[in-house]
Amino acid sequence: MKIDIILAGVGGQGILSIATTIGYAAVNNGLYLKQAEVHGMSQRGGDVQSNLRISDEEIFSDLIPKGQADLIISVEPMEALRYLPLLSKTGWVITNDQPFNNISNYPAVDDIMGELSKLPQKIIINADQIAKDLGSPRSANMVILGAASPFLTMEYQILEDAIAAQFASKGQEVVDVNIAALKAGREYAMKNK
Repeated sequence: MKIDIILAGVGGQGILSIATTIGYAAVNNGLYLKQAEVHGMSQRGGDVQSNLRISDEEIFSDLIPKGQADLIISVEPMEALRYLPLLSKTGWVITNDQPFNNISNYPAVDDIMGELSKLPQKIIINADQIAKDLGSPRSANMVILGAASPFLTMEYQILEDAIAAQFASKGQEVVDVNIAALKAGREYAMKNK
């Protein structure tokens, strides 16, 4: 078992929480994990990206080679496009369809969606709206993780357990809403893959 994942988004969208959840799930299930992050601009709304490599065998590099990523998981649609050169020919893109318009020359959303629609294997989801409907707009990142969960090659329950452990210190209500967001994203992906 081996999976190479690019996590992408904008600072403050919860990319590192997604990475922590997946990493926790992998390590607690005896898998090897390597991770490299770029998040220096995250406090200013800059792009945040993480290479996450998981395997049942030892991993020697933390960077994913061009054309080798199995998944791009993105909380922002333009950021999903930025990392397409890393995606394998059989890889999947899971992305939010809601832009984080933080630059003056942000491309037209229709152009971004047009490019994403050309991809053969994709899940494009309005994670922001689903999270709002659940009463927790900040859990859009967990909706995205849920949408990616069918492609992670690990049991779904492992992710729920990782969320419970990660958010336990914030109280059961926070755990519950994040698990609800995970479930909602997964249900969407299962219906739309």
